[in-house]
Amino acid sequence: MALVKYNNNSISNVTTTALAEGSLVPIKTLTASSSSTLSFVDGTDGVVLDSTYPIYKFEFINIHGSVEQELTVNFSTDGGSNYNVTKTSTFFRSAHNEAGSDASIVYVTSRDLAQGTGNDILSLPIGNGSDESGSGEMTLYNPSSNTFVKHYMAQLNINDGEYCQTSFVGGYGNTTSPINAVRFQMDSGNIDSGKIKLYGIKDS
Repeated sequence: MALVKYNNNSISNVTTTALAEGSLVPIKTLTASSSSTLSFVDGTDGVVLDSTYPIYKFEFINIHGSVEQELTVNFSTDGGSNYNVTKTSTFFRSAHNEAGSDASIVYVTSRDLAQGTGNDILSLPIGNGSDESGSGEMTLYNPSSNTFVKHYMAQLNINDGEYCQTSFVGGYGNTTSPINAVRFQMDSGNIDSGKIKLYGIKDS
């Protein structure tokens, strides 16, 4: 990313200066193959999900389910023995059809949580047609903290029939215990294909 600097309002004097940013460090890639869940557990199979990084980022690439369902997430504080962290979240979505005749932005109360321990929905229903999938990302902030609750934010884009739909989710795990495992699964059925990549973000 670069900072644009304007000088004397002259386009010929526009310069860029690099901004210091944290480094994105690849940690683990999981590839779905009719998978009921994809889980990232600290200390297991090369996964790091501890105080090594203050921020963790998950990227979803062409997630495709066996049936038309939403991608969900849950968190664990006991190394994946239980995925039941209490969460409060918010969910809204934007939509636009291919014909350009229908567009909307809507808050979806049925997909948020209020101190719930179940899976949190991250996407709209992802179509299971041969060319339908969902892609996006989720950021988890300071999961190893012993002081603060655990904030997360997600954005996923899906194609379903003639519509492009993007979901926006923000929430927090209401626990001061460190989160050391994260599990993704469809609300119903399997993740037939797709990848989820985990990165750590260093302090700048």
